[in-house]
Amino acid sequence: MRVNARSGLLRPTAFAAAGLASSFAAGADATPGLRLPHALDAHNAVGVAVLVGLVLFATALATLHIRERRRWVQREQALVAKLGQLADASDRADLLIGTERQLVAVWDGRGAAPSVQGDLSVSGHAGPEADALAFDAWLPPIEAGRIAGAVERLRERGESFSLTLRTRSGGFVDAEGRAVGGRALLRLRDVTGLRSGILRAESEAAQTQAGLKALQAFLDALGQPIWLRSPEGRLAYANQAYATAVEASDPDDAARRSLELLDRADRERALAERGRGNAYRARVAAIVAGQRRVLDITEAPLPGGCGGIALDVSELEAMRAELQREMHAHVRTLDQLPTAVAMFDATQRLAFHNAAYRTLWGLDVAFLDTRPSDGEILDRLRAARRLPEQADFRAWKVAMLSAYQAVEPQESWWHLPDRRTLRVVTNPNPQGGLTYLFDDVSDRLQLESRYNALIRVQTETLDALGEGVALFGTDGRLKLFNRAFAELWRLDAEALGREPHIENLVALCRPLAPAESPWEELREAVFGYSDMRVRSSVRMERRDGSVLECAAEPLPDGATLLTFSDVTASVNVERALTDRNEALELSARLRNEFVHHVSYELRSPLQNIIGFTEFLGQEAIGPLNDRQREYAQHIRRSSDALLTIINDILDLASIDTDTIELVREEVDIRATIEAAAKGVEDRIVEARLTLAIDVPADIGSFQADAKRIRQILFNLLSNAAGFSSPGQTIRVAATREADEIIVSVADEGRGIPDDVKAHVFDRFTSHTRGTTHRGV
Repeated sequence: MRVNARSGLLRPTAFAAAGLASSFAAGADATPGLRLPHALDAHNAVGVAVLVGLVLFATALATLHIRERRRWVQREQALVAKLGQLADASDRADLLIGTERQLVAVWDGRGAAPSVQGDLSVSGHAGPEADALAFDAWLPPIEAGRIAGAVERLRERGESFSLTLRTRSGGFVDAEGRAVGGRALLRLRDVTGLRSGILRAESEAAQTQAGLKALQAFLDALGQPIWLRSPEGRLAYANQAYATAVEASDPDDAARRSLELLDRADRERALAERGRGNAYRARVAAIVAGQRRVLDITEAPLPGGCGGIALDVSELEAMRAELQREMHAHVRTLDQLPTAVAMFDATQRLAFHNAAYRTLWGLDVAFLDTRPSDGEILDRLRAARRLPEQADFRAWKVAMLSAYQAVEPQESWWHLPDRRTLRVVTNPNPQGGLTYLFDDVSDRLQLESRYNALIRVQTETLDALGEGVALFGTDGRLKLFNRAFAELWRLDAEALGREPHIENLVALCRPLAPAESPWEELREAVFGYSDMRVRSSVRMERRDGSVLECAAEPLPDGATLLTFSDVTASVNVERALTDRNEALELSARLRNEFVHHVSYELRSPLQNIIGFTEFLGQEAIGPLNDRQREYAQHIRRSSDALLTIINDILDLASIDTDTIELVREEVDIRATIEAAAKGVEDRIVEARLTLAIDVPADIGSFQADAKRIRQILFNLLSNAAGFSSPGQTIRVAATREADEIIVSVADEGRGIPDDVKAHVFDRFTSHTRGTTHRGV
């Protein structure tokens, strides 16, 4: 059997002939002696029929094979011709694809792998074909996203697209996608030549335009005015802040109207500076949005003109001026300080010093104005023997200058040769440098020494006191006590030294003084409000019979000083004196009551005597002889004198009992004096005395109790008459001085002896000295 290499069909000719020959051979073997057909038996007839059938079948099959072979040959020739045409078309397609740098990818189905043909260099990516569709490898992320999304829509929904992509290397690629015959086709073509230049220029122009818009938006967002000028000096561009500053509606309006922010003089100076090829920088004052502001102007020459910017430094200028004022104020303040201050910069040179520094070291102002270094100042002070004596001055100087590298402030003590002591603080500055603070503590050390000595003396003094002293602080704790306090309350000095609280101290002292009231007052004195704290004192009676006087004295610092004095003896004396005083008061009250009673009892019979004496003197019951008349007159005068004494005693008793009352009225001075003189007229005549009254006619009157005034004058005149000798004169005078009335009674008698002057106002005491005067 053979197979046609071109048609692939079997040739059955030999097979049929061989079958026929074998059939005949088999028939010959089976029937030895071939006979005529009509002589064959039925079996042989079947065999012949089969044989004939096979021959017919083979003949028909051969005929059919020949006809089909002819048709297949014709079809094969047509397919060969079509294959040649397809080969020609493929060659033409390859030729067409190869005419320029491009790549074609075809997807037969949704999940099929793409068929890629063309030049892989179109993507600028060398490698396997599959990498040509790895867009992220040769396209920027944005472009890769665009093409990937378009390819996805093409394969999913058959959406055509046409894109121009920029590769990572800077080239351009046209991407075109279409759906053809149920397939997705992607064509990537390199854009070269003039169109590539045009696309590159368009891209650069778009980027430049976007950059310009971003830059313009950024400049408009800035708060500082920015402008550009043309070569002729005209305003070509301004940002929004410039338009706001010149009160324009927008930047274009400011450029169109050429609204200038700077005045003419500043623009001319800027033009002159630009003419020399330099940038113009100046701090000027300008009107910005209707307000005067201070601006830092920078205008620099640029290709095709110039550009400028204005920075508003008004607040900075105000802060600088304020800082300058603060610095001057600090300098003035530091000059007033007694502490010497010196500041050195990072180069260790003197930057500032106050007056106390110059005075402390006695340095020349001209020398300090040269800004000497710290080491130079130390050398000069050492040469003048004003620094502490050092065994190794060089090492000491290095140690002092090492403070410039220190982080924390350092403190040292300098004992100068002139016996002054300085506290020196070196404080490193954050920006570099060092600040020296020289504090002369000589007086403070002396005061501290004196204070310590005073404290010791005070402690010894307090311990020497017999009174107990306890000082409580603002927290209510015992801060100071003396030995007498501990002994007075029988307390342990060591326990008191631990500063017990007043509550604990009261608990320790209560067994000796159980009364609660005094301790409450002491607590209030210690814990009272500062504006209500006053000095107070309380008395404590203890169980042992002693009495303590406790005084609480608030101190200015809020502390409280308590003093405890043993006043048992004085209290006992006070109690004895109080008892005696009460007895004396009772005795005086009984005496006054007795005198008052007796006086009243004497007045009744005395009034009868006076009445009967007047009745006898009138001789109503019969005439009297001369001796009887004289006796009656003596009885009358003695009775009047006795009545006056009794009335005085009654007045004194009224004064003692606070029952006397003064009746104020208008008192005629001259009439009152004459009335009092008339009362002693008989005595003056009897004693052969002369009464002289010297009262001005216009002396007037005054407000007083007329009865008591007459009583005073009567007593004075009676006293003068009693102590005067016959022939002498008694003078009564009255004068007015300002708002006062002065009345005097003067006699020419012997006067009051010195030993009697101290008792002239004692009650019921009379010194007659051989005269007839009587009185209380």
